[in-house]
Amino acid sequence: MVRKDEVDFGIWDIISPDKLIIPLDTHIYKVAQFFELTTLKFHSWKMAEEITKNLKKFDSKDPVKYDFALSHINIKYFALET
Repeated sequence: MVRKDEVDFGIWDIISPDKLIIPLDTHIYKVAQFFELTTLKFHSWKMAEEITKNLKKFDSKDPVKYDFALSHINIKYFALET
């Protein structure tokens, strides 16, 4: 809702993409640990903040744009391991 691109609606102009926190699910959790984007062991708000902080090293203006790619890495490559 905050990005203006070919995928997102971009209708919420009161929130900047750099204020978003990555949605933490099983897929993001596993990939974030694999790529050492988090040092934490349990799903939590603190973990989501830590992952987001580390993603800001790649894009400080929109760190959460990687959520789709990260979750699909797990779905495609790691799902068979579970």
